Amino acid sequence: MLSLEHLAEVVEKNRPSAKARVKEFALEGRHFAFNSRPAIMGVINLSPDSWYRESVCLTAEAALRRAMILHAQGADIIDIGAESTLARATRADDATQNRRLLPVIKSLRAAGILVSVETYQPSVTRACLEAGANLLNLTGTGETDEIFRLVAAHDAGVIVCYVQGPNVREVGEFDFTADPISMMYEYFARYIEIATKNGVEKILLDPGLGFYYRNLEDSAVRVRHQMTVFINTFRLRTLGFPICHALPHAFEYFGDEVRCAEPFFAVLAALGKTDLFRTHEVPRIKAVLDTLGIC
Repeated sequence: MLSLEHLAEVVEKNRPSAKARVKEFALEGRHFAFNSRPAIMGVINLSPDSWYRESVCLTAEAALRRAMILHAQGADIIDIGAESTLARATRADDATQNRRLLPVIKSLRAAGILVSVETYQPSVTRACLEAGANLLNLTGTGETDEIFRLVAAHDAGVIVCYVQGPNVREVGEFDFTADPISMMYEYFARYIEIATKNGVEKILLDPGLGFYYRNLEDSAVRVRHQMTVFINTFRLRTLGFPICHALPHAFEYFGDEVRCAEPFFAVLAALGKTDLFRTHEVPRIKAVLDTLGIC
């Protein structure tokens, strides 16, 4: 159970970490002052298998219209993906991903909108960066040296996602044998070393709370894990880089009001000092952050 006493205990145990500051950087001339103002990333899904129907756009024209709306509502960056993370979703090969992603990247960049691309394939990464993508949302653990070199060569940024498996679509059961923050800390420290060795300077860290591990199908277990990580996020900021959270949904609790789930989790993420909020519900999240006085 989350309570004021629980929050106080978390802070008291980790008080030095609560004062940690993270690296700030610019994307295409836009400075992100993470230590004083969090940012919002709006989501557009280019796969017909994506479950969040409001975010699905099947043409470049539809994606541009949606992106313009999200940008006007407060999104600092638009994140696009060509393959759903759902286990039952059809896999998209490199050619399919490029066919979906590249026209959208070019349209959004022509409109002056910063673009993040979700992939873990080196060839897709290369094509998207050459098309003008500003940020790679890296959801896999393989071929990272090549991928990081591509990111550095294009002066782009990378979101390193915590994945227990080769990629987000090939995960099994989540390992709960240790404090999840400690596990994530070691993982991120290792990938920060690899990324910086390959010349990457603009890094965000994503604990991967929206990924579909089999033993997180139990709603109580999953939500307890998510809440724990949200509240303890500030401990990861001691690595020196900003934290990105993809806000989850908890259908079992919210039911028909599932679109209110991300704003609820945004409160917990904000308390944990999240730096970038990845969301399908941009105006709702902006309202939450405005109300908390941090956006």
